[in-house]
Amino acid sequence: MNQADIAAIRAIIVRHKRRDVMFGLLGIVCLMAGLLTLVALFTDMYVAGSERLGVEFFTNFPSRRASQAGIFSAWIGSTLVMLVTAATAIPLGVAAGVYLEEYAPKNLITDIIEINVTNLAGVPSIVFGLLGLGMFVQTFGLGRSILSAGLTLALLILPVVIVATREAIRAIPQAIREGAFACGASTWQTVRDHIVPYSSAGILTGVIIGLARAIGETAPLIVVGAAVFIAYLPPLPYSGDPPAGLFDWLFADFTVLPIQMFNWTSRPDAAFHANAAAAGLVLVVMCLAMNGLAIWLRYRLRRNIKW
Repeated sequence: MNQADIAAIRAIIVRHKRRDVMFGLLGIVCLMAGLLTLVALFTDMYVAGSERLGVEFFTNFPSRRASQAGIFSAWIGSTLVMLVTAATAIPLGVAAGVYLEEYAPKNLITDIIEINVTNLAGVPSIVFGLLGLGMFVQTFGLGRSILSAGLTLALLILPVVIVATREAIRAIPQAIREGAFACGASTWQTVRDHIVPYSSAGILTGVIIGLARAIGETAPLIVVGAAVFIAYLPPLPYSGDPPAGLFDWLFADFTVLPIQMFNWTSRPDAAFHANAAAAGLVLVVMCLAMNGLAIWLRYRLRRNIKW
């Protein structure tokens, strides 16, 4: 190899390194643009709504007067809807993920199911709202209730939970399964005592991220029938005259934080816009708290696992 060839190779290397540097700088610029946009939006939201954040804002019902309006019924409704969503999506999603990964035979039917589950994770949320309206509200006769809303959101995040469960299980080394089988354990014993405990960090992370997505959804709940103005709470179990049943609250009318924000932003009064900004801050903090909880749980569980 002569000097001309060496010089040509060096020129190619220098040119490629220059492109790498340019691509890296472009990536940094795009990242900073996105971060600055988010910071600007959150700062504007904080400036507009921070003055409304107080005890009364969390304990007052919605009102026609902006200074007296609060999010009491909205955050209670969001909490109850998320309870139904979690109680439905978590066991079904985890069980489906475990079955597809550990029990289901590898054939055409299983491949079709896997493809459809993956595709459902990217379906627009409004489609799940229409599905919930046709299935739960009309066909099953559950009405425009907390139960219908929770089941609809459970359908929305079910593909996310299934995919997260499968990915977490796939990360478990095959040697764990082989060792359990060599000791005489059955498939169920292996899954119960080894696979699920070792993959619980990843499963919980996917579950909480899915719930954080569901808590901010608006379109499915509008279709299902969330009210934009509710100045009362669902009935407490065994309260009232005659006493309410244990699960009567499942069939009560409801509203949630995103719907309440939509109601306030649609009004011309700037004071209601400040209320919407304050409610947005509460919703953002709730989502950040759920994601932070996912990170903490993942770290805690992984630290306690001993392979």
